[in-house]
Amino acid sequence: MKPLHRHLVNTSRKVLCTAALAASLTTAAVVTNTSTADAGESEPTPDSPQAADRGDARLDLPDAVADPAAPPAAGAGEGASGIPGTALDAYQRAQTAVAAALPGCHLPWELVAGIGRVESVHASGYGLKADGSTEKPIRGPRLDGNGFAKIMDTDKGEWDADSVYDRAVGPMQFIPSTWATWGADGNGDGKRDPNNIYDAALGTGLYLCAGDRDLSDPAKLDKAILSYNDSREYVNTVLGYMRQYQNGAVQVPNPPVGSYPTPSTPVLPTPRPNPSAQTKPVTSKPTPTPTPTPTPTPSKPAEPQKPTPPAPHLDKLELLGSAELKAEAGAAVTVPRVKAVLSDGKPAAKLSLLFEIKDDTTGGTGFGAEAKDHLVVETDSEGIAAAAELKAGAKAGTFTLRIAGYDTTAKATANLTGTVTAKPLPVADKLTRTGPDAAKPLEVVAGTSLTGVQLTATAQGKPVEGTQATAALVEPDAAGSGWVPVDPAKAKGPYFKGKDGEKLFTLDLTPTGADGTIALPELFTADVAPGTYHLRLITKEKVVLILDLKITAPPA
Repeated sequence: MKPLHRHLVNTSRKVLCTAALAASLTTAAVVTNTSTADAGESEPTPDSPQAADRGDARLDLPDAVADPAAPPAAGAGEGASGIPGTALDAYQRAQTAVAAALPGCHLPWELVAGIGRVESVHASGYGLKADGSTEKPIRGPRLDGNGFAKIMDTDKGEWDADSVYDRAVGPMQFIPSTWATWGADGNGDGKRDPNNIYDAALGTGLYLCAGDRDLSDPAKLDKAILSYNDSREYVNTVLGYMRQYQNGAVQVPNPPVGSYPTPSTPVLPTPRPNPSAQTKPVTSKPTPTPTPTPTPTPSKPAEPQKPTPPAPHLDKLELLGSAELKAEAGAAVTVPRVKAVLSDGKPAAKLSLLFEIKDDTTGGTGFGAEAKDHLVVETDSEGIAAAAELKAGAKAGTFTLRIAGYDTTAKATANLTGTVTAKPLPVADKLTRTGPDAAKPLEVVAGTSLTGVQLTATAQGKPVEGTQATAALVEPDAAGSGWVPVDPAKAKGPYFKGKDGEKLFTLDLTPTGADGTIALPELFTADVAPGTYHLRLITKEKVVLILDLKITAPPA
């Protein structure tokens, strides 16, 4: 099968031409903007992370979410067939988008709705908004192996606010690693967010249709649901809701936060009279003589109870130091300590903070000897955390240090920009003639050329790479105390050649290599009279070397 993202884009053009989608450009955008690369080529199985025992999402907010077995609160829905309007729209869009991209799957929106009902009661009780987001996050229990599956962190806390273990997230309860593969953009906003019911519903549809599944086949339908949660009870419950919705679903308004009852305080149905039941005759009793009621003594009215203040939550991260991260390539970067503060102003102790390197262009900025790109540090009793040593990469560039903290209801982040500058090269303090003939005087017969002259730049005896020098034919100045370049119009001494063969008496040399050396270009002596000439080599830092070149007459 061709990669799914290419298939989605191609088929979206056809979808745009259909009458069903002509009235809804948003639905077309759903298909066009879905880019789950190659997702449809691999079929999830019951041993996939998504199918693991991940618990009940409603355990995370027990005071705000419905009991699936209990009837909805008054005005919140129409029994088990009620679906909030936004959720219903998301499920139906998912069916339309998947049908256009994978027509052989035959995905019914009622199946997606059944999963949404079991996983989060269609995000009811979490404050489902018209744009598909929720006022409160939907997170399942921590998958630390204590009563549920053990799944180590795969998203660095980005979606589930836990940088140690994974938690299922969003209305459809995706494991973060599953979302990384199957995440979709169901509302065309350019984002893929498992906490948005439009994105989550489309991701669920793509996941169920993976591997060229045809969900009209009962066996493949069963296998698809098992890959979402490996539980026979789960499959039966989802199928039960799916069939119920196929028999007629009722669209209801989006309920506010906490509008559904909890398992501890179920709303019981009002008993209805049974017309077929026999009624027992009521035997009348004589009315007793009324006893005079004593006049009550007025009592002091009870004082109203003060509402219990909400538990403090994570409010902010304070930097205890400069927010500017600067260092030379390969050097240590000073990272400020971070203090986590609660909403009541007290420190957030024993809170895990994530330090993460992002957008790195320095060739390897990281923590510790292994140059890790992220680090989890726990705050102390004062709410303060200090990261391990951060070392800059080997080359100049920039990076972002993201610091994030999470608790069960809130998230706080800080982004610091780091700048790495190139390590300055050492400056040469000496130029020396080197090579096998360095001890011999420079001597050449007139009319021939001189080659093989090697120079080395050093700083405190060590080779210096990148030293730039200029070679020039010079003569003593008028005072005899220094050297000046010869006049090119009058010069008769040895010379270099330019690209076009012209004579050059001054030439900028290429920088020295890693060993600090450079070969002097070929010097020509045609038409040069015998005698001693002087070649000066000088660096930008005014380090000078004078070479004496003796030109002898050709033999008789």
